[in-house]
Amino acid sequence: MRREYDASRDNHALKPKRIYDPIHRFIELDAGEVTLLSSPVVQRLRRLRQLGLAYLAFPSAEHSRFSHALGALAIGTRAFDALRIHSPEAFASERDVREKRTLLRASLLLHDLGHGPFSHACEAVLGVRHEERTHAILQLPELRGALASIDVDPDAVLGLITGAPEADPVLRELVSGPNLDADRMDYLLRDAYFTGVAGGTYDAEQLIESLRVLEVDGRPQLGVDGRGVVALESFVLARYMMFATVYFHHTTRAFEHVLHDVLAVLWPHPRALDDIAEFLGWDDFRVIDAIRPLEGEGVRALRERYTIYGLAAEFNAERDLHTYEACEQALRARWGDAVWSDSQEQLLHRLPLGSAGAMPTVRVRLTGRVVDARIASDLIAKLSGKAYWRKLFVRTDVASVDEARAICAEIIETGGQPRLL
Repeated sequence: MRREYDASRDNHALKPKRIYDPIHRFIELDAGEVTLLSSPVVQRLRRLRQLGLAYLAFPSAEHSRFSHALGALAIGTRAFDALRIHSPEAFASERDVREKRTLLRASLLLHDLGHGPFSHACEAVLGVRHEERTHAILQLPELRGALASIDVDPDAVLGLITGAPEADPVLRELVSGPNLDADRMDYLLRDAYFTGVAGGTYDAEQLIESLRVLEVDGRPQLGVDGRGVVALESFVLARYMMFATVYFHHTTRAFEHVLHDVLAVLWPHPRALDDIAEFLGWDDFRVIDAIRPLEGEGVRALRERYTIYGLAAEFNAERDLHTYEACEQALRARWGDAVWSDSQEQLLHRLPLGSAGAMPTVRVRLTGRVVDARIASDLIAKLSGKAYWRKLFVRTDVASVDEARAICAEIIETGGQPRLL
């Protein structure tokens, strides 16, 4: 039986803490936040890697969702405090400031609670998004009690995490996006630090100091002062660089594909994990331990970093679609089901869902007027659409990777047309 957490058993949970972090230096937590941090469901985040299997490509990418949660709290607080200074008119009173600041910090600390082992691979197998898990976790007595001790409503936290329309629009943007959220502000810096990818950094100081609460159509909206446009550009570029270099790295994608198949074997009845207590009993470490006695090449691949899929070719532009399809067709004609095609796309600067590009990305205040960031910056305008990463792999036990690469190279050289014999 799962034992409920009692903070009174731990004297340290009643004292403020200073936690040192390589990205944000000292992170200050008051006594109530320490009690929240000490909850087992939050401590579980220590056992979930932030970047899943990326450590198989970037050996130092071992950081956890726990450190990221603290980092999101830290940078989100800095953003909020900047708004308090530069947009004081957005707050009704000092009490309003205190209540919103407390709610924001709690929401950022808890925003990743619903993630399962290896995140997206887990969601694909179990069929439940992490936001839905968060709703169930926030109903647990231990969390509700900890939130009540700092006068925070769990439903308000959930609204910010899931982006509920009725939530405060500025706090909602800082927690769940779609463009200027503290989640992204931290994970780009943190992931770049632990992978060593310099292109993933951006001018965080300038971006934070440029944040403003702007009035748009009579409603408050998080935006940027015109002097922060260059910092905003660096932020957008950092996101592109991290997707291209880390998040869609061919090694990571290949092992994630293997992991998906292994998890399907480990959890033959995924609905059994619908129970939130059962779900919370799983983390990255337990998955690796549970598959240890299993047989199969997928298990061996994850345990020993054994390569099942070799990269034949990759294409990173929309115009490459025809060539990508021609290469896939040629490889399948040669090796059939031993070919795996991986097609990923990502909005680099998100537009409101369903807007078809008509709605603004980020609002920017320029010399007394508020404009779309795509007007303020040609660079952001060019990066506001989708970016594409398409890859073709072949199984190393069936196909020759060198031959597969040669087939694709010939098709690429001839512009998608195979040479006539």
